[in-house]
Amino acid sequence: MSVITYREALNRALDEELARDDSVFLMGEEVAEYDGAYKVSKGLLAKYGARRVVDTPITELGFTGLGVGAAMVGLRPVIEWMTHNFALLALDQVVNEAAKLRSMSGGQFKVPIVFRGPNGPAEYLGAQHSQALASYWAHVPGLKVVAPATPADAYGLLKSAIRDDDPVVVLEAEMAYSWKGEVPDEEYLTPIGKADLKRLGTDVSIITFGKPLKMVLEAADALAAEGVSAEVLDLRTVRPLDEAAIRETARKTGRVVVVDESWPVASVGSHVAHLAARDAFDRLDAPVELVSGEDVPMPYNHGLELAAQPSVAKIVAAARRALYKES
Repeated sequence: MSVITYREALNRALDEELARDDSVFLMGEEVAEYDGAYKVSKGLLAKYGARRVVDTPITELGFTGLGVGAAMVGLRPVIEWMTHNFALLALDQVVNEAAKLRSMSGGQFKVPIVFRGPNGPAEYLGAQHSQALASYWAHVPGLKVVAPATPADAYGLLKSAIRDDDPVVVLEAEMAYSWKGEVPDEEYLTPIGKADLKRLGTDVSIITFGKPLKMVLEAADALAAEGVSAEVLDLRTVRPLDEAAIRETARKTGRVVVVDESWPVASVGSHVAHLAARDAFDRLDAPVELVSGEDVPMPYNHGLELAAQPSVAKIVAAARRALYKES
């Protein structure tokens, strides 16, 4: 077991998959000569050459479409978007081509492609560069969407995504690239579509995915100091959702808090809250709570920026409401 950063875990996964399968290649802005905008691809150009680690112009629609075509003819492209904010320029190729080609061709085409890059609020980036866009991708049939919250899952989910025969969107947490965690030294795959129960509890279930997991675990510690036993479920995959895990934890504790850093309207979090309410209705002892980003463009001012996002205090307050412990 080694302790490595989130970015090192992603780099290790890419390195191993490039070595394992000659059909895998990485393409995106600054992935080669610059070693990646966030250094996820560090050292890969020197090891695999410019035919397999490919720098592109600033043309998200163009190089994403090139990747879709390459996947159709048997390659396994990994497309790096410098951020998911820029991926909005490539929506047509992802939503109207990659996600639909298997269905529209009657299964004649597979599209084994990975779209990856940082997602979610960072710091001092303003409204256009600090958005959590999981719901954009999770809304689309034909896509799989994963959101690793730890270095171990960053490694295991990226490897699974690269080997999948369908298009997979990987939501990496921009603020988490330097986070450290234990990663097994031996190779492994994290299954797509399987949630992970991070903490057992009996009083309230807190369900989340991606970067907010860290603050959810901190909130669970704060609640424990008050005598509240919080169960924490990390979804890991937001399409397909592990509905059985959501149902099981909701029915176990009877009180649910969902945490999603995206905007609240039509979000992954709001859908998870719906599933918990629908499937555990007869066991719930309180309305399902949703802690999300505020329904506003992200402010640039750092104090307002923090206020617009989920926090430990907001999560603890939501759990107290679910437990009817409001002060």
